Amino acid sequence: MPPKIPKEYDSKFRFVLVAAQRAHQILHGAPPKLKVNSDKAAYIAIKEAEANLIRYEILEPVVEEGP
Repeated sequence: MPPKIPKEYDSKFRFVLVAAQRAHQILHGAPPKLKVNSDKAAYIAIKEAEANLIRYEILEPVVEEGP
């Protein structure tokens, strides 16, 4: 069953990016925000993203002025 993407995500692509980054954090020791019946980081991250528990910020690109 595909994940249910919350309306707060502007695209499926952003949902995947946020979940992937969260899975990376979990793999490197970050504690899960949910109790689930799996120890797989990707599964936990997807469930956290579905529950809208992951905060993210879209940063504006830095424009450097030339000489």
